[in-house]
Amino acid sequence: MLLWSLLVIFGPLSEEADWLTLDAPSVVFEGDSIDLMCQKKKDWWEIQTVVYYRDGKQLQFPDQVSSVSIPRAAPSDSGQYSCSATAGKYFLRKSKSSRSVRIEVLELFPRPVLTVSSYWPTEGSPVTLTCETRPAPQRSNVQLQFCFFRDGKALGSGWSSSPALRVPAMWTEDSGSYWCQAETATLTVRKQSLQSRIHVQRVPVSNVSLEIWAPRGPVIEGGSLVLLCSVAKGTGNITFSWHREATRTSVGRKTQRSLSAELEVPAVQEGDAGRYYCRADNGHDPVQSQLLSVCVRSPVSHPVLTLRELGPQAGVGDVVELHCEAQRGSPPILYQFYHENVTLANISVPSGGGASFNLSLTTEHSGNYSCEADNGLGARRSEVVPLNVTVPASHPILTVKTPRALAVVGDMVELRCEAQRGSPPIRYRYYHEDVILGTNSAPSGGGASFNLSLTAEHSGNYACEADNSLGAQRSEAVKLSVTVPVSRPILTLNLAGPQAVVGDLLELRCEVQRGSPPILYWFYHEDVILGNTSAPSGRGASFNLSLTTEHSGNYSCGADNGLGVQRSYMVTLNFTGLSTSKVIHITVGVIGCLLSVPGLAATAYLVSYFRTQRKSGRLPATGTPSYSPKEHQEPSWSGPCSTDRHKPPHSEPPAVMEPQPVYSNARSPRTHQKNEEPAVIYSELKKAQPEDTAGQAHEDPAENYENLPCAPSALDH
Repeated sequence: MLLWSLLVIFGPLSEEADWLTLDAPSVVFEGDSIDLMCQKKKDWWEIQTVVYYRDGKQLQFPDQVSSVSIPRAAPSDSGQYSCSATAGKYFLRKSKSSRSVRIEVLELFPRPVLTVSSYWPTEGSPVTLTCETRPAPQRSNVQLQFCFFRDGKALGSGWSSSPALRVPAMWTEDSGSYWCQAETATLTVRKQSLQSRIHVQRVPVSNVSLEIWAPRGPVIEGGSLVLLCSVAKGTGNITFSWHREATRTSVGRKTQRSLSAELEVPAVQEGDAGRYYCRADNGHDPVQSQLLSVCVRSPVSHPVLTLRELGPQAGVGDVVELHCEAQRGSPPILYQFYHENVTLANISVPSGGGASFNLSLTTEHSGNYSCEADNGLGARRSEVVPLNVTVPASHPILTVKTPRALAVVGDMVELRCEAQRGSPPIRYRYYHEDVILGTNSAPSGGGASFNLSLTAEHSGNYACEADNSLGAQRSEAVKLSVTVPVSRPILTLNLAGPQAVVGDLLELRCEVQRGSPPILYWFYHEDVILGNTSAPSGRGASFNLSLTTEHSGNYSCGADNGLGVQRSYMVTLNFTGLSTSKVIHITVGVIGCLLSVPGLAATAYLVSYFRTQRKSGRLPATGTPSYSPKEHQEPSWSGPCSTDRHKPPHSEPPAVMEPQPVYSNARSPRTHQKNEEPAVIYSELKKAQPEDTAGQAHEDPAENYENLPCAPSALDH
């Protein structure tokens, strides 16, 4: 509360001494206003100008203002105040001064004092600043606010009602001049403390260390590498740098206010391996760490498998080296070798490089090979490499496949040659009596066949040969007998002499020009089997016949070696001039053929009559060897008749009997063909004249018969 007092000027009792007075408070607090009023005594004078003084010095106020105010009093405003005025009335003028009044301006609060918890703090340590002051007791209710400054810059958040400020960590750059200010909430009074000097002390770095920090395990190529550099002690901003020993160059640099720093290499390469160190510096001498070895493990690349053969071809028994090598990859590396995905061997290489595995080849070792490399960072498999183990061809087996039990001329025979072992392609050669028949190839292995149409010359030894360029192998010889069907036999009648008489031996010679033995021959007289003879070694056979008068007629023979019967052409035997006391002349000729329908009927009748007479004994027959027709069944045969006109007739003295014509039938070669009528062939029996001693036959025109040759086409069709 302001204490006001009135200034009473006691002067002389004269009227002039109290005419002008200064009204002003005697005591005020700083920040308050000082109101000054210069007053005259009540009379008829009028004040024209007023001047105020402090300690005898004029204050700058307007001259016409009788009352003034100093808005914010400060202690410097304390002093002796007075005023002077000029008055006038009409044409009169006068100047008067008031008595001096002492005005004292009191402090609202004292000047603040800045106190610091430590004027020599260590970097990183906290410091508390306190601005100490308080309001005068008469104004204890006045609210104050505070602000702290360093080198002219406000600290913290600025003005605050708290007289203290805590700095959590002081650094060397925080060194400087500090002060504080205090002011009233109405902003009327502000006071500043004296400046205080704070020196922040720095701790040198010490015990620098470097280590690897890799959160995902070992340092793998392509992954991240983190190098951690740390110090045991050190304050302030520390500059960390990382260096590689080989180059002495810095690979990274960081400055930060911490005791450690990290350098991250995002994609480390194998070439980043080596020895590293780091340095730390906070303004003192830099400190270096120990050397640290960094090993970068790289995954293996896809290995390459190489088959190293001892020769141009891999054969059974050869030793093949399987070499597997990964061009890149940190050791140790484990190599595995595979054949058709079956493990053959495992080989570890501690110092890197490749590995080899030797394999003694067998026939089962053909196939696909591969290898695998693994160093714990992921296995890699090589490309597949095929290996063809060349197996020499084994001795082939020759098989002769015939369409029937016997190999017959005209049959198609398959010669099958096959080697049980051998790498393809295999070339086969076929031999007959060491003469090459032909060749063929089996591109994918196995056997091969060669077809042969048999002829009579194809009997003999057969063999085959297999060759796959590793040596030819020949099979065992296989014997093949080509059975040749018999050709049409030729029947020859051989007399014992130039003339034949009853009782002489007649040799019937039957022979084939070709045909595989053994051959069985049948001899026929008028299609009645006389007998048979076997020829074990082929060629012909003979049958002897003791002639009688009934042996005139048609003769033929048949040959058979199991492949079909062949029948000879008919041969006719005629007795000329039959007589019991005369020499018999024999004419041998080939029978003629009468193919007309009436002729066939007449012939059938005569044949029936002739056989009836012979069975009743009227036509006796003699011959050698004896036989029974039931012992042999006549086989079927075919072939045309032929005429033999070169057999000379033989004459004997004629017997005393009247010549009679005798008819006999000779069956056609197709007699036994199904649904065919037998053909009848007529022959002539000529008579010999008794007086013809020269053996000449005299023909009777009424009784002569000519030998008619049988047309081959007629017989065949």
